[in-house]
Amino acid sequence: MSIRIAIVRDEPLFGKRTYETIKKEFMTELIEIESPSGIFIDDIDLDKKLEKRLSEFDLIITYIKQVDMTLELVEKLHAKVSWIIIGIWRGKGLKNQLLKYGNVSVPDTMCELENNNNPVYNEFSSKFGKPEIKINCQGERIADIEVLRGSPCGATKFIADELIGKDVKDSPIDAGLKVQHYPCKGHKLRLFSDEESHKQVASQLHHDAVKKALKDSNKKSKH
Repeated sequence: MSIRIAIVRDEPLFGKRTYETIKKEFMTELIEIESPSGIFIDDIDLDKKLEKRLSEFDLIITYIKQVDMTLELVEKLHAKVSWIIIGIWRGKGLKNQLLKYGNVSVPDTMCELENNNNPVYNEFSSKFGKPEIKINCQGERIADIEVLRGSPCGATKFIADELIGKDVKDSPIDAGLKVQHYPCKGHKLRLFSDEESHKQVASQLHHDAVKKALKDSNKKSKH
């Protein structure tokens, strides 16, 4: 399956690193929109040309800070595309409202995505989401790391490159710490959460991925 992905944003701060990462695997476009400013918005109407353009994609990832624009986009497009992933959201109420559409994901962090029963979403999450890696060791050193599934922001590949040649024993902890050094904006995507909580989640996911890969590598070497 060859899927087309649109990354939609209303601020230049978000989405660029995700675009640069996933375009290496899938046909991807970064689309800029303009959201209305202000707290009280009487009426939002998605531009018809933009609606038509976005309906031609299989999967949409939104980095839209304006809540009402996010709701409008999902309302107009959820029945026209296979899946929508919400990269920015504010509050459990909004999350629950968006999840009612059925083909919408509202992750706490983009590096926790896993497969479901939708083929388009699964095609994407087979490459991007919860980190999964394969490690080859030479003695007590890491010789090579293959990223089977990585964070859409590119953090998993960054960590894998950093761990080559490092001591096996310390590598799970090192992986968790190196997430702190990667300039990920994930903590800004949950508009009501703090930086530390997001980075702790990302650190734990990468720590666990390295630990599992080392365990699998050790089993393989014994057979």
